[in-house]
Amino acid sequence: MTRKTIVLGDEFDDGLAARLMENLKTAGAVPLSSEWSLAGSQEIRSLSARIGSRIVEISSETYVGLSISGPADIVDEIAASLAR
Repeated sequence: MTRKTIVLGDEFDDGLAARLMENLKTAGAVPLSSEWSLAGSQEIRSLSARIGSRIVEISSETYVGLSISGPADIVDEIAASLAR
Protein backbone atom coordinates (compact mmCIF):
# COMPACT_ATOMS: atom_id res chain seq x y z
CA MET A 1 0.00 0.00 0.00
CA THR A 2 1.44 3.34 -1.07
CA ARG A 3 1.00 6.28 1.31
CA LYS A 4 0.57 9.81 0.07
CA THR A 5 0.30 13.32 1.50
CA ILE A 6 -1.39 16.22 -0.28
CA VAL A 7 -1.55 19.83 0.93
CA LEU A 8 -5.14 20.75 0.08
CA GLY A 9 -4.92 24.48 0.75
CA ASP A 10 -4.37 27.14 3.38
CA GLU A 11 -4.75 26.21 7.03
CA PHE A 12 -7.02 29.22 7.61
CA ASP A 13 -9.51 28.26 4.85
CA ASP A 14 -12.51 27.37 7.02
CA GLY A 15 -14.67 26.59 3.98
CA LEU A 16 -12.15 24.05 2.72
CA ALA A 17 -11.89 22.47 6.18
CA ALA A 18 -15.69 22.19 6.41
CA ARG A 19 -15.91 20.58 2.94
CA LEU A 20 -13.13 18.15 3.89
CA MET A 21 -14.96 17.12 7.07
CA GLU A 22 -18.19 16.65 5.10
CA ASN A 23 -16.37 14.48 2.53
CA LEU A 24 -14.86 12.38 5.31
CA LYS A 25 -18.32 11.85 6.85
CA THR A 26 -19.73 10.89 3.44
CA ALA A 27 -16.88 8.38 3.03
CA GLY A 28 -17.87 6.80 6.35
CA ALA A 29 -14.86 8.04 8.31
CA VAL A 30 -14.85 7.25 12.02
CA PRO A 31 -12.77 9.66 14.16
CA LEU A 32 -10.02 7.95 16.15
CA SER A 33 -8.13 10.83 17.75
CA SER A 34 -7.61 14.57 17.57
CA GLU A 35 -4.88 16.81 18.96
CA TRP A 36 -4.10 20.50 19.19
CA SER A 37 -0.71 21.98 20.01
CA LEU A 38 1.03 25.33 19.98
CA ALA A 39 4.76 25.68 19.38
CA GLY A 40 5.87 29.28 19.32
CA SER A 41 3.87 30.94 16.57
CA GLN A 42 2.78 27.65 15.00
CA GLU A 43 -0.58 26.09 15.75
CA ILE A 44 -1.00 22.44 14.79
CA ARG A 45 -4.31 20.56 14.72
CA SER A 46 -4.44 16.92 13.72
CA LEU A 47 -7.13 14.30 13.34
CA SER A 48 -6.89 10.57 12.64
CA ALA A 49 -9.86 8.73 11.19
CA ARG A 50 -10.61 5.23 9.97
CA ILE A 51 -12.26 4.69 6.60
CA GLY A 52 -13.07 1.01 6.33
CA SER A 53 -9.96 -0.71 7.63
CA ARG A 54 -7.56 2.09 6.68
CA ILE A 55 -6.37 5.20 8.51
CA VAL A 56 -6.12 8.77 7.20
CA GLU A 57 -4.57 11.73 9.00
CA ILE A 58 -5.66 15.34 8.59
CA SER A 59 -3.30 18.10 9.68
CA SER A 60 -3.70 21.86 9.81
CA GLU A 61 -0.41 23.63 10.51
CA THR A 62 0.47 27.31 10.44
CA TYR A 63 2.69 28.15 7.42
CA VAL A 64 2.22 24.61 6.02
CA GLY A 65 -1.50 24.35 5.26
CA LEU A 66 -4.31 21.83 5.48
CA SER A 67 -3.13 18.38 4.45
CA ILE A 68 -4.36 14.81 4.23
CA SER A 69 -2.16 11.71 4.48
CA GLY A 70 -2.96 8.06 4.07
CA PRO A 71 -3.42 5.37 1.44
CA ALA A 72 -2.86 6.97 -1.98
CA ASP A 73 -6.20 5.86 -3.43
CA ILE A 74 -8.21 7.35 -0.55
CA VAL A 75 -6.16 10.57 -0.47
CA ASP A 76 -6.56 11.01 -4.25
CA GLU A 77 -10.31 10.33 -4.08
CA ILE A 78 -10.89 12.87 -1.29
CA ALA A 79 -8.69 15.50 -2.96
CA ALA A 80 -10.55 15.03 -6.25
CA SER A 81 -13.93 15.37 -4.55
CA LEU A 82 -12.81 18.67 -3.01
CA ALA A 83 -11.71 19.97 -6.42
CA ARG A 84 -15.19 19.51 -7.90
